[in-house]
Amino acid sequence: MRAWVTCLVIWAAAVVTPLGAAEPSGAGAPAWSARVQTVLDAAKPLQFPRQGRLPLYLWPASNPGDLDEATATLLLKELDRRGVGLVSSWTPKSRDESLRRALVVARAQQELGLHVNVNASACLNRFFNGDPATAHVDDSGRPFWDESFDAGKSKHTMGCPFALDGRKPPIREQVETFAEAYQAAGVPLDFVFVDWEIDGPIEFNRAYEASQRCTRCREHIEHLDNFLAFQKALREIRSQLQHDALVEPILSRFPGALVGNYAVYPHDGYRYWYDYFEYFVDGQPHLEDQRARYRLWANEFAATGYTCAMPVAYTWYPTWSWYDFDVPDYRWFYNMLLVASNAGRHAPANVPVISFVHWHTTAPPESSDPAVKQFSEAAYQELLWHMLLRGTDTFFLWCPRDEDAEEVRLVAEVYAAAQQYGEFLERGVPVRFDVPKQPGPVVSAIRLNDRLLVRRTDFGESRAPVEIAVGSQTISIESHPGEMQIVALQ
Repeated sequence: MRAWVTCLVIWAAAVVTPLGAAEPSGAGAPAWSARVQTVLDAAKPLQFPRQGRLPLYLWPASNPGDLDEATATLLLKELDRRGVGLVSSWTPKSRDESLRRALVVARAQQELGLHVNVNASACLNRFFNGDPATAHVDDSGRPFWDESFDAGKSKHTMGCPFALDGRKPPIREQVETFAEAYQAAGVPLDFVFVDWEIDGPIEFNRAYEASQRCTRCREHIEHLDNFLAFQKALREIRSQLQHDALVEPILSRFPGALVGNYAVYPHDGYRYWYDYFEYFVDGQPHLEDQRARYRLWANEFAATGYTCAMPVAYTWYPTWSWYDFDVPDYRWFYNMLLVASNAGRHAPANVPVISFVHWHTTAPPESSDPAVKQFSEAAYQELLWHMLLRGTDTFFLWCPRDEDAEEVRLVAEVYAAAQQYGEFLERGVPVRFDVPKQPGPVVSAIRLNDRLLVRRTDFGESRAPVEIAVGSQTISIESHPGEMQIVALQ
């Protein structure tokens, strides 16, 4: 069996195919997609057992192709040796084919005692589908769209948040079709996520201006002259759409499933990052930090009913210019740790935090500023360690195809090494969430009974001991670059 696995891995590595594409049959055909093979090559088998901790999720470890049960089992075993969970996608436009492929993987996952993981993003496509009935309506009764969310070559017709009731049943039906098929097959759902972004009510960009022009919005929002009232109304609708069309259809059939959406997580009332399609508009409430403007953000998580939190710690290109830190890596590290600490601190203990991460500079313009320095590999991996010590339960790597090998290697190395401290990460309680305003020592820690698991990363010249408060005690943390420390408490 081991010789067969080795030959099959080498065989698959030689072929490059589109993600999730069906492989041709016949002699010489690889067993799974080239992206999945890259994961097998870049992520090494775990040295320490994962036990019951959540697997590592990787965008390229999705939709492996048209597998039979034996090949799916073989692949799942190899991925599980590396701690990686395989994800299948539900695609309404090719419902029968995607369901058939997904169920082959799901049955094998069930048989092996692994999590059954699903990407249901396509099922939520789309509430604003271009139907004029969902558009805003001006004073002359004419429909119009908010075009401020158009991103790149993609056109996103964003309409009236109060015109979506008719869209909810068909979206919900798309989710239910797949959930019912899993239920009928006797297959569980353990993790269902969506990447639902530029759709439904969003209060940023020029949405406020569009709603002020819309007769229907003016009718439904009593104090539309107040941005906070506008934000609250839109986020309530957005949460309800997600609950009714996604969360309830899943949890009513699989009550123990983790269900979440990209960028939806508990927080302190501010959002410390901007997605690629978002920009700041003067007059909107925000918190300033050097040149950064962190937008006021409604607490939508509880109303969605999501059972896992999915913050986004990416190296968004504009972040570099927000800060004046003379340590280049700290410009990235500071912002991304703010995001991770925000989610980790505010997520309830029973809500796992599955953090989206990305190392390469994210969404740069075609003509990027050469002064913007790539986040170093070493500092990025330090960030991942600190995220784990501040409440992140596992990572979900997103990356485009040409970045797969490097991105997978970096996050898999930290994930694998962290399993040595699984008891702390699974049962311990984070005790530090502050992020230093200037480069210097950064300390994160998890407490488990009378022990403290600590990571200290130094930005700058100081290597002096750092004192931290843990309950009623003051603990001195020495500088041990690149190492974890276990400190005994009194």
